[in-house]
Amino acid sequence: MILLLMLGFLMAMGPAQAQPGLPPALRNVGIDQRLNQQIPLDLAFRDESGRSVPLREYFGKKPVILTLVYYQCPMLCTLVLNDLLRNLKEITLNVGEDFDVLTVSFDPREKPALAAAKKQSYIGRYRRAGAAGGWHFLTGDQPSIEALTKAVGFRYAFDPQTGQFAHASAIMVLTPQGRLARYFYGVEYSPRDLRLSLVEASANRIGTPADQVLLFCFHYDPTTGKYGLAIMNALRAASLATVFGLAMLVWGMSRRSRRADA
Repeated sequence: MILLLMLGFLMAMGPAQAQPGLPPALRNVGIDQRLNQQIPLDLAFRDESGRSVPLREYFGKKPVILTLVYYQCPMLCTLVLNDLLRNLKEITLNVGEDFDVLTVSFDPREKPALAAAKKQSYIGRYRRAGAAGGWHFLTGDQPSIEALTKAVGFRYAFDPQTGQFAHASAIMVLTPQGRLARYFYGVEYSPRDLRLSLVEASANRIGTPADQVLLFCFHYDPTTGKYGLAIMNALRAASLATVFGLAMLVWGMSRRSRRADA
């Protein structure tokens, strides 16, 4: 458990790399970014009802948030899902309407009954209409799990002595076509960053005009998994706002002057 927490904090600072100074259970465990890589959509998993479904069924129209966890994880996975839930409740975009969420277990021992229990818990706490049709909890066989985790760069290890997994913590945002767009590390995420990533991944088909301004002013830093202020873009946006404001002021003054002359 302590090792899992250590890895969670390491991941909050950026991509994990294999380090000889780490405990043996954490070596070769981490996340390698695969930005813009296509995940294999033909991989088959089982949904909460036990139905075999290809990943392709969840893509095509909306961006997707992907979380790789295992449902009986004693700590780290719950922290990831809980903070994701907090973010989902804070943003105005809706699961099932604007985007979907895929929570996939990387433990082949876990079955649909566990996935169904997790879904009931998180959908109940999310409390928004339509979420049950947009947040999916999947289980799968080892070949499908290995193919998916490899495609997204998620490296983990099983400890036979404890029966638990050493793994990193992150969530990923994918485009409607299934390409990896953004990674967010750690166990705490920013609602603003998550919203902006969904707007970007959707090719601006969701969100508001204000989101477009924010995307102009902020850029994604893959080394930190966060959005930072793009100074030049912010200055340009501020300059445009100033020019627009002055133009409106001059227009208003000239209009009042014409009324007074009349």
